[in-house]
Amino acid sequence: MEKMIATLFLSRDLAHAAHLRTDSLAEHMALNTFYDEIVGLADKLAESWMGHQSKKLGEIPLLDNDYSGSIDDVLEQILAWIEDNRPGSPSYIENIIDEVCALFAQTLYRLREIH
Repeated sequence: MEKMIATLFLSRDLAHAAHLRTDSLAEHMALNTFYDEIVGLADKLAESWMGHQSKKLGEIPLLDNDYSGSIDDVLEQILAWIEDNRPGSPSYIENIIDEVCALFAQTLYRLREIH
């Protein structure tokens, strides 16, 4: 779960950086929504998992950015990683991961409609 949370934090940082670099107001706004919401979902996921496990998370690593391409390419790659690395937890934790995936998909739609 630590790597999942770290990946969500990385996605926030990458989206925020792209948000500050874009010349497109629509992209700026879509990324703003993403980075505002992903941290709350990461926190919700972490706290629910800790409640389920009755223990705290271990150290959350700081990940290097191994993703490449435009921000929509990067978010798509991270979404694929999340879907491939779901922990197989109880449905209420899986539902939070579904919310995370929905935010990624919604953001990808918004970014692709710009181009």
